Amino acid sequence: MTSDCTPRFLASDNTSGICPEALDYLIQANASDDLAYGNDVWTHRAADRFRELFDYDCDVFFVFNGTAANSLTLAALGQSYHSVICHELAHIETDECGGPEFFSNGSKLLTCPGEEGKLTPEGIERLVVRRSDIHYPKPRVVSITQATEVGTVYSREELLAIRTMADKYDLRMHMDGARFANACSALDATPAELTWQVGVDVLCFSGTKNGLPMGEAILFFNKGLAEDFAYRCKQAGQLASKMRFIAAPWLGLLETGAWRRNADHANAMARYLAEGLAALPGVRPMFPTEANSVFVSLPAPVIEALRVKGWTFYTFIGAGGARFVCSWNTTTELLDDLLSDARAAMDHAAR
Repeated sequence: MTSDCTPRFLASDNTSGICPEALDYLIQANASDDLAYGNDVWTHRAADRFRELFDYDCDVFFVFNGTAANSLTLAALGQSYHSVICHELAHIETDECGGPEFFSNGSKLLTCPGEEGKLTPEGIERLVVRRSDIHYPKPRVVSITQATEVGTVYSREELLAIRTMADKYDLRMHMDGARFANACSALDATPAELTWQVGVDVLCFSGTKNGLPMGEAILFFNKGLAEDFAYRCKQAGQLASKMRFIAAPWLGLLETGAWRRNADHANAMARYLAEGLAALPGVRPMFPTEANSVFVSLPAPVIEALRVKGWTFYTFIGAGGARFVCSWNTTTELLDDLLSDARAAMDHAAR
């Protein structure tokens, strides 16, 4: 078993390294010079691969991180006097330091509760019809997170119902896909089935959480909304001069199928962990484990004992409790160690 002082990382899939496929393509891209600012062959290849994967002639942009992807996209979908409807636990509300408001020059986030971290058509409608006077920020966008901040996923039927409500009130539909690959895996669905086929206007697709060193892809299915978006990225400091080093690792995921294999593995590890934790006395699952995140309620002494042992996990994400996140390189051996330490801590606390 790992020594007590060695950190053991399950706080986030951001802590994992670069998967072999992404690293291989990064090294290939480094083998020769190429054009700058996204004019290189790697960036063009990656964009075309996204169009093949989604079976759609979408506009594709690459940025460094998720905050930039979400914030710049939402800024493009409305004006400063508009509002964005999102779940009260959405990352754009709780963890992006006001980025969406900043880049939109003030567009307000309107938050709504919902079971299992999900927006509902009824919740969206309540916010839209709450007021119609000029003093209220006019709703323009619905933002959903797939998979959600608490590790659940929207079914196709749920997404279609949200799109129907969005159409009723002329709202655009943004998807924060920080763990979009995990949602595809959980639902055994194609990327197309969870995006443009259910009316999503634009997807922010994370590669960082799926095995990349950095990099998010923004896919506009409604191409009219992407007008001048390249200028917006440049102004925000998101136009990489050596863009091929963001795009090439994406190719490593897309051309080899690693994007889906990585998600399949991470989800399987999360299920393994959830089942192991549920078998322990004093552990209460907080949400269904549908993607790669596990949320459980643990006794305070157990939380402290695990942290002393070097386990990293969050207790401030989502709706509280302890969050453990599995990644492309999580092993059953690592999870068995966690379960063993948790069991020992519970036994000690019960004495």
